[in-house]
Amino acid sequence: MLSRKLTVSYGAGAIGNGVFVTVPGLLLLFYMTNILGIGAGLASAALFVPKLWDAFANPLMGGISDRSTSRYGKRRPFMLVGGIGTSLGFVLLFTAPKMSSEVATALYVTTVFTIAMTFYAVFCVPWSAMPPEMTDDYHERTRLTSVRMVLLTVGILVGGALAPTIAGQQDDGSGGTRSGYALMSVVVAVILGAAFLTAWWGTREARSTAPLEGPRPTLRQQYDTVRANKPFVTLFLGYNLQAMATAAMLTGAQYVAVYVLGDSKKSTLLFVFLVAPCAVMVPLWRRFSATRGKLLGYVLATAIFGVAATSLVFARQEPEGLIYVQMVLLGVGYAGGQLFPYAILPDLITEDGSEEAAARAGIFTGVWQGGETIAFAVGPALYGLILAVSGYASSTPGHFKAHQSDGATLGLVLGFSLLPGFLTLVSLPFLNRYKAIDDELSNKVLV
Repeated sequence: MLSRKLTVSYGAGAIGNGVFVTVPGLLLLFYMTNILGIGAGLASAALFVPKLWDAFANPLMGGISDRSTSRYGKRRPFMLVGGIGTSLGFVLLFTAPKMSSEVATALYVTTVFTIAMTFYAVFCVPWSAMPPEMTDDYHERTRLTSVRMVLLTVGILVGGALAPTIAGQQDDGSGGTRSGYALMSVVVAVILGAAFLTAWWGTREARSTAPLEGPRPTLRQQYDTVRANKPFVTLFLGYNLQAMATAAMLTGAQYVAVYVLGDSKKSTLLFVFLVAPCAVMVPLWRRFSATRGKLLGYVLATAIFGVAATSLVFARQEPEGLIYVQMVLLGVGYAGGQLFPYAILPDLITEDGSEEAAARAGIFTGVWQGGETIAFAVGPALYGLILAVSGYASSTPGHFKAHQSDGATLGLVLGFSLLPGFLTLVSLPFLNRYKAIDDELSNKVLV
């Protein structure tokens, strides 16, 4: 059985994971359109390019870590380098200098975000590949994942609540200033570094498999290996539709706070009501999975999230208090949507029970992280497209809260509600196709 110290130390990396994914997802598009003055279409494109690169960097990093022969372990040295690099890159991302043109500013953000995402892959892929090696027990992996997801909740709360508050502390409710975002970047970078280094240091005694021998496979060979695992592919597709939905909501929260709720600081409340239920629901979902199975819990959580997201289409007309109730329901589904796929993933990687299967976990987690990265790029890109089509007006120098037409306001609400609701509900058929393998794995545990 994994010790509590090891479990918590490993899970600490999820705090950094939650912060790094949440803050750019929540603030970066808004920072580009309303602080830097970049048009919505160009800003969306600038955010997509780094994520596209990262889809290749993640599998590449997985193959490298599977075959690393460092005397400090095959995963952990990368975690150290990646953790430090990600923290530094984050500061540069939100301290963009004043440049001569809108295009030049967009290129700066694209370049720095690409560098930061690369360092994040260097940390996250080896870190995510550790659970299949750390334990062989079906339920122990769920326990490890539940601790990870509770700490992920902490990271999301820190990122979603603290970052917008610091960034907007000097503003009038319109979303922040350059100096506010610069201060926020330094504070968040310190949190990132502390979380990543805790995971690196605290897992020094974790069990690990021997490095794979032979030449490192090409990306094509890695994808062929992954495609041969049909249950993995099915879960991968379903989960990433949900990741697109989550990313779209993260992006839209700041816009809804400013233009529907009337104050950018209320994005903090939206986040608290979304994420806080996870602290309660993750242990409850874990208990549910012990008696009813991981898949049923995952399907139920997905349905709750999809319906709750869709119901927010009426946000402009309904009382503000009701919006927060809907966010709590979203949080109930969100907790299960985070716990179950990551609890199932190690089971799929080691389905044949061999040590070699665990040793090549980097290939699968690299592809998984790459897919998630693309999903977290597509979600904001779709949201940005809706803003562009609906006529959203970006800021002008000295005017950070541009007036929006009724059509633009409707568009930012639709991107926050119907878009994520549709993507989430469409993922349900993929989870249904996964049922056979989940039943088989559960039966193996009960025998």
